[in-house]
Amino acid sequence: MKLLLTSGGITNPSIQAALVDLLGKPVAEAHALLVPTAQWGHPMCGPAGVHRSIAVDPQQHFSGLGWASLGVLELTALPTIAAERWEPWLREADVLLVDGGDATYLCHWMRESGLAELLPTLPDKVWVGMSAGSMVLTPRIGPEFVHWAQPDDDAGLGVVDFSIFPHLNYFPDNNPEAAARWAAALGNPSYAIDEQTAIKVVDGVAEVVSEGEWTRFEGWRRGSPEL
Repeated sequence: MKLLLTSGGITNPSIQAALVDLLGKPVAEAHALLVPTAQWGHPMCGPAGVHRSIAVDPQQHFSGLGWASLGVLELTALPTIAAERWEPWLREADVLLVDGGDATYLCHWMRESGLAELLPTLPDKVWVGMSAGSMVLTPRIGPEFVHWAQPDDDAGLGVVDFSIFPHLNYFPDNNPEAAARWAAALGNPSYAIDEQTAIKVVDGVAEVVSEGEWTRFEGWRRGSPEL
């Protein structure tokens, strides 16, 4: 897959240009599926938040970009229906818009639904993540961002080899000092990104696209030399 991993969505012209480059066509000609599943696992999210994600509002930096078509793919429903029904919906879409919430909950349902297993078979699909929708593809999420009670660890799917600290300086607790502590405990490379930053990944090569603030941390742990 081609990835555009964001904190706050398509929030500026640089990120939008990166999206168009990945799509290979204008947004207005691209067909999108929105995945809101992560919201159900986060205690601060609920039906109103899911509705805002789906609502086609020009100020919405995800669903409101003027897609040729926009559908909803709810992962918790997929195990109850035949794959022969939903896999064509997925394959016919140009882009998956994967919303935020709790990344470990999203990770669980990506595995349960079969979507995680399908990802390697979708090399031309574009994945646009927002917050947890980006973090789920990383090797570790960090316990600071785990709000779902069920998981035993903070593992993501490991599609990329770096972790993501989202919403840098957007919330009081998401400050540079907290990002540095989070990164020091992971043991793999990581990025702290704000709402004006995205990470574009093509063929495993990551490129930061930003009109804001970001920091890259190398993979290390406290008491160990920096790698």
